[in-house]
Amino acid sequence: MTRECPACGAANGPTDGFCGNCGSYLGWSDTPAAPAADPSPPADPSPPAVPRPPDPSPPAEPPSTEPPRAEPQRAAAPPPPSPSPPLPDSPQPVRPAKAVAPRPVVRPVPVDDDTAGTPCPSCGTPNPPDRRFCRRCATPLAPGTAPPPLPWWRTIRRRRRTRAGSGRATRFLVVLAVVLALCAGGLLLLPAGRNLVEDTRDKLGKSKQVTPVRVEASAEVPGRPAGNATDGLSNRYWGAPGPGASITCTFAEPFRLVAVIVTNGASTSPEDYAGEGRALRIDLEVTDSNGRKSVKKLTLIDKPGPQTFDTGISDVTTVRLTLEAPAGLDGDRHLALAELEFFRRS
Repeated sequence: MTRECPACGAANGPTDGFCGNCGSYLGWSDTPAAPAADPSPPADPSPPAVPRPPDPSPPAEPPSTEPPRAEPQRAAAPPPPSPSPPLPDSPQPVRPAKAVAPRPVVRPVPVDDDTAGTPCPSCGTPNPPDRRFCRRCATPLAPGTAPPPLPWWRTIRRRRRTRAGSGRATRFLVVLAVVLALCAGGLLLLPAGRNLVEDTRDKLGKSKQVTPVRVEASAEVPGRPAGNATDGLSNRYWGAPGPGASITCTFAEPFRLVAVIVTNGASTSPEDYAGEGRALRIDLEVTDSNGRKSVKKLTLIDKPGPQTFDTGISDVTTVRLTLEAPAGLDGDRHLALAELEFFRRS
């Protein structure tokens, strides 16, 4: 014998408490519902007549022939209680009571020993294999399993993809502005950065002397040619008649001019140094392989011996030195320049 579910119409066993297809409660009760009372009013709704209470006054006594006796004086009697309100002549009609069905009592479902199937995960009751809900507590017998968690690298990629989907135009403009700023800064700072790198290499690297292939002077004193300034000897000098005279040195190939060493005066000896005039400033003009010129002013100390000046100029092909600010130029003296040395980066 099967019972039909009132919700989905599926067939269930006679001992099933809940529908196996939709889990609906089938409505069992151990106590049968009481029959509903007849709500129709009685034929004669008027209540029965109520008897009237007897008159409380005592009956009249016959007149007495005895003379009246003097009665002793008594205490004053308390006042009689107030009479109760009179009863109505007829009672009001009363509505009949409404019959209420007793609350159903859920009885435990007997478990069949022959039933074999998936046990309920909540109460452990065995259920037939075709049921989707427990016949005792309506717990789902095959709940949906949660998907396994994603690996961490896939979650990071998903977050990046989510962020990439919003504000794309704004990010493009920001990136474009940053690229343009970097390009402009690179164009402006490229020469300074290049010079900084080259100066660092000059200080960290070693240098070696380079000799010019040709030396020319704008003016010279007889017996003191311009070649004496680059012959490697400090006791012979180039003599110039006065300030403004220049000497030009030409080199075989372009190189980076790291430093220039100038030995001023006629000699490194103090007696010979003071015997002739000398220049206290030299204007250094350097020409590179592209024809660009760089000018530096070298200020000399008025004492004998070599003096070193760092230059740091690349692709040098020609160096021109002009003597300025003469000192000790009295009478028939002339300006003397003992030695010039040029160094390149090795």
